[in-house]
Amino acid sequence: MIVRASLADIPAIQHVAQQTWPETFKEILTPAQIGYMLNWMYSTESLSASINHPSQSFWLYRENGETLGFAGIEHHYSGENATKLHKIYVLPQAQGKQIGKQLLEKVISEARNAGSKALLLNVNRYNNATTFYEKQGFRIINEVNIDIGNGYLMEDYEMTLSL
Repeated sequence: MIVRASLADIPAIQHVAQQTWPETFKEILTPAQIGYMLNWMYSTESLSASINHPSQSFWLYRENGETLGFAGIEHHYSGENATKLHKIYVLPQAQGKQIGKQLLEKVISEARNAGSKALLLNVNRYNNATTFYEKQGFRIINEVNIDIGNGYLMEDYEMTLSL
């Protein structure tokens, strides 16, 4: 079941991120950068701001009361007629069960309901998820290096899906 997250769900989002990031990025990022990015993106303050923002939402995939994955989106991203998929992660032990695809389908539905003409995302250039996104119809439109402070870069592809 996919449900919209509330402030009470922040610990569940943090748990999924803390379990998923080290596994997902172990061959790509240093442990120090993983820790830095988890603290930056998944602090209670950061998640609270996103959940309370009128154009942002988090969606949780739950099974038997356990959160197995989540997606975070922002409608009207940068004033565009597009929705940005900021985050989508599934617990390592739950991957391969179509949970990511179901979350993405929910995000696409929400984007269309908001009148978006495209779904945008950034993905690390070395992340295997790039293949998943391409299979779902996304295409790479740009390569970017984003300085996130502390001497770290996000080396991403920008991808888009026409809706």
